[in-house]
Amino acid sequence: MELGCLSQILATWWLLWTLFTHCTGTKGNVPRLRLSYKDLLAANRSVLFLGHRGFLDFRSLYLDEYRDRLFIGGKDTLYSLQLDRPSMEAKEIHWPPLPGQKEECFQKGKDWTTECANYVRALHPFNRTHLLACGTGAFRPMCTFINVGHRGEHVFSLELTSVQNGRGKCPHEPNRAFASTFTGGELYTGLTADFLGRDSVIFRSMGSHSSLRTEMDQRLLNDPKFVAAYLISDNDDRDNDKVYFFFTEKAMESDGKGRAIFSRVGRICVNDAGGQRVLVNKWSTFNKARLVCSVPGPDGIDTYFDELEDIFVLRTKDGKSPEVYALFSTISNVFQGFAICVYRMTDIWEVFNGPFAHKDGPDHQWVAYEGKVPYPRPGVCPSKTTNQPSRQYSSTKDYPDEVLHFARAHPLMYRSVYPLHHRPVLVKTNLQHRLRQIVVDRVDAEDGQYDVIFLGTDAGSVLKVLALQKGNSAAAEEVILEELQVFKAPTPITEMEISVKRQILYVGSQAGVAQVKLHQCETYGTACAECCLARDPYCAWDGFSCTRYQVSSKRRFRRQDIRSGNPVHQCLDQNLTVDDFDSPEEKVVYGTEHNSTFLECVPRSPQASMQWFLQRPHDERRDEVKTDERILKTEQGLLFRKLYRLDAGTYYCKSLEHGFAQTITKITLEVIESDQLEHIFQRDHEDEPPLPRCRVPEPRLPPVHRTWFKDIMHLIGYANLQRVEEYCERVWCSDRQRRKGKPSKSKNALRSVDASKKGRAKLHERNRMPRQAVAT
Repeated sequence: MELGCLSQILATWWLLWTLFTHCTGTKGNVPRLRLSYKDLLAANRSVLFLGHRGFLDFRSLYLDEYRDRLFIGGKDTLYSLQLDRPSMEAKEIHWPPLPGQKEECFQKGKDWTTECANYVRALHPFNRTHLLACGTGAFRPMCTFINVGHRGEHVFSLELTSVQNGRGKCPHEPNRAFASTFTGGELYTGLTADFLGRDSVIFRSMGSHSSLRTEMDQRLLNDPKFVAAYLISDNDDRDNDKVYFFFTEKAMESDGKGRAIFSRVGRICVNDAGGQRVLVNKWSTFNKARLVCSVPGPDGIDTYFDELEDIFVLRTKDGKSPEVYALFSTISNVFQGFAICVYRMTDIWEVFNGPFAHKDGPDHQWVAYEGKVPYPRPGVCPSKTTNQPSRQYSSTKDYPDEVLHFARAHPLMYRSVYPLHHRPVLVKTNLQHRLRQIVVDRVDAEDGQYDVIFLGTDAGSVLKVLALQKGNSAAAEEVILEELQVFKAPTPITEMEISVKRQILYVGSQAGVAQVKLHQCETYGTACAECCLARDPYCAWDGFSCTRYQVSSKRRFRRQDIRSGNPVHQCLDQNLTVDDFDSPEEKVVYGTEHNSTFLECVPRSPQASMQWFLQRPHDERRDEVKTDERILKTEQGLLFRKLYRLDAGTYYCKSLEHGFAQTITKITLEVIESDQLEHIFQRDHEDEPPLPRCRVPEPRLPPVHRTWFKDIMHLIGYANLQRVEEYCERVWCSDRQRRKGKPSKSKNALRSVDASKKGRAKLHERNRMPRQAVAT
């Protein structure tokens, strides 16, 4: 056990080192564009709905693109919004617990404010005119039907006569993990169905089939946390349709690691009717398999991500073999990490068609079952395959008892489901915030298709990410296109839905629901190079501006480079040269010898790295600036802690991004000699009245802060002692001293190093620069 723990720690440290070395030298893991809450609203990219009372207490969301409606469930309320006008004409239904339920909830020890209410946890389409809504009902779940009318109408009313018991359809608790899907007039749910939260069950209710549930057996479900449920067809035979549940649970097969958590995919047949004598009113086709998401390490030791956070099923155009995007997390004493793994349904089906896991006794190891598997194979749906002339199995009630006994004893598959390339497409460690939700959009671009991943965090922000596969290599390049702060206050995002038709993302948190555009290409700038560097599959340069890429567009001049993001390959034509990319801002900066000076240059993209080059007077060659203790390169520019005469010249600040370099700023630095400065100050101030004295001790700061205090004082200028006195008097002296002796602002404060007007302008520029540097 100790060796196993040591191996896991070594693997984890190896993972961290691999990620560190992979990220060193690149800023691809930094969002290229950050948009704040105010930025999104100002750009008309986001619309918020916070309920009629300013705080929604959101719990569920249903996007109905057929009716062009958005339905929202909250605390004691439901809302209906029109997608074209989400913030206007919202209709509300007040649906509190039944009389007496709230008082009963409080008497049982639950919180009156946060638990004893009707939190609407499930919204599903029931038929052409009605929705099924289920809520916690103050710890007495209840369901009802909502009349939403036909397409084109904005009808929204609750049918009080249809309120029914919701046990098994909705959890008792407002925040308990829960998954459900509605298909064929039947509701499939994965939840804890009792008040105490102990009866974990997969349940089917409503519809023409009989109600079924899983047995209370730890071999089937061992303290699960349900994440998602989907109907996924195996083939064109509707009799083979299955509902897949994704969840985590305590692993029975963890070989002594009793508290190990594994992620699972489980499935049941839609036409399961239970057994005739065995498994009566119980699932007879339930199987489950482990979902593995791990990073291969040294000596075969993997780092596993076992906590399943969210699932998104990416459907294909032909509806066959969709891909499953899964967001995992792992929290240990060493690090906190998240990973995204992609699974093909063909691989999942192959595992369910493989050997069953078997264990002869408590002291035996888990092995693949090698005995005879009864017919029909446990987990197979009754269909044309099983219903043969010689043996009629048109229903699970016709299955032999030995099949049902085997299914009960062997719910787990021996093999695990592994992702594409046997590794995650994306790994993120030691993030400032937790990742909660995932949705994916498959986008057509000039050079192929790209899966754009949207990740919701627990801080109310959404990350827009690409995972680019490089050739046959298993490792993918991570590109964070945008970070969108959707909600003003940090609040966990609990649900996200995507409308590919409308190119809109719907984001739900406890505070409210936001409608966010998937893209806004004009945000990337007004130049071909900036549009290309963005690497956004939604956007392309059309010859005039950065606009939405349309596959059917007839415009020939479309520039897009998602894989490398190098404008040189895309933006050069007969009208452009490399020099056209350089349109730097030109400035002149004056610095005094032996003082500090700051040259400001802020990159246009956080993913760009900066390089500085110096061209000395009367020299055509440009040399890269070498930094040391005297010359420091910061994210905002170049800081000279002590300026020498030889530092004079023209400085070129270049940004380097994806192999593309362009000059951002061109700064001419002129160095004023100290002898000349002292001579001019002596002449310049001989007629000025003295400033009031102010004794100010040097602040008692830590060593690091003392260093920066020196830099600030250098920027003020020790040679200019009169200016130091003025700075002291303005910043640290008391109001009484200011009133007694503060001189009025005059042109003397801006006098310069020379009697000429040109000299005055130089010193004026020199004295303005420290404030900019300090602010930076």
